[in-house]
Amino acid sequence: MTPNNAQSRGTPPIGGHVPVARGLAANGISYADDIGAEALQVFVANPRGWAMPPGNPQQDEEFRRICAERGLPAYVHAPYLINFGSHNEETAAKSVSSLRHSLRRARVIGALGVVVHTGSATGGRSRETALAQAGELMRPLLAELTEDDPWLLLEPTAGQGSSLCSRVEELAPYFDILEHHPRLGVCLDTCHAFAAGHDLAAPDGTARTLDALVEAVGPGRLRLIHANDSKDVAGAHKDRHENIGSGHIGAEPFGALMAHPATAGVPLVIETPGGKDGHAADVALLKKLRDGREPSAR
Repeated sequence: MTPNNAQSRGTPPIGGHVPVARGLAANGISYADDIGAEALQVFVANPRGWAMPPGNPQQDEEFRRICAERGLPAYVHAPYLINFGSHNEETAAKSVSSLRHSLRRARVIGALGVVVHTGSATGGRSRETALAQAGELMRPLLAELTEDDPWLLLEPTAGQGSSLCSRVEELAPYFDILEHHPRLGVCLDTCHAFAAGHDLAAPDGTARTLDALVEAVGPGRLRLIHANDSKDVAGAHKDRHENIGSGHIGAEPFGALMAHPATAGVPLVIETPGGKDGHAADVALLKKLRDGREPSAR
């Protein structure tokens, strides 16, 4: 992998979520190399559990060193169980501990941001009540962050159930409740946005969505994009990822997305099916779209 200067040029780096079961550097970096990644995302804990492993200092340092040497932007995805809108006191408390763990581990490995799902209202409570609780729980975590810490990146969901934030305009009250903290940003998942009703495949659909996002949270808050096509139609409220160009979004909207001023220098990471070969193909296709080359049929 060659050094990545894409962010300094304003060109969106393209990469993927990489497995790290055998070590952040040993497994994650080699996988990133194999798929041609210019950016990467990792888990630092079981995404479907509450365990908070300390990490391997040797692997942490090696991962941090390699990413720094190559100018390789790295991100952490917090566990899926986190829900700051939960009516369950144990879940709410564990959500605080789990996200704090992800933020601390991200700082150790040199990650630029930690992605967390925006959650949902449970137990029959209103969204307003759940969002107020989310603010109470998350503001102290944000207060702990310094300029040397990663950004906390809110990822809107696909709109299932009583989601606190699925459409991009719903980020506005979320940012309000978190007082527009200077380390608060957004991770936009294209499949989630499409499922929530933003028809990225419609004429100017991508531009309208990004314009609405900037209007909701202000410029410079979009820090990461999860580039995923969708197995389902727009507005289906189903979070089912598809390979780039093989779903209902199609390939062209991803080119439009990378051409929008709001995405200048913002990394794209794929979370698509297909294993290593499928991931390498998706990364290559996105690079062609970014560079203005005509993509070949998959």
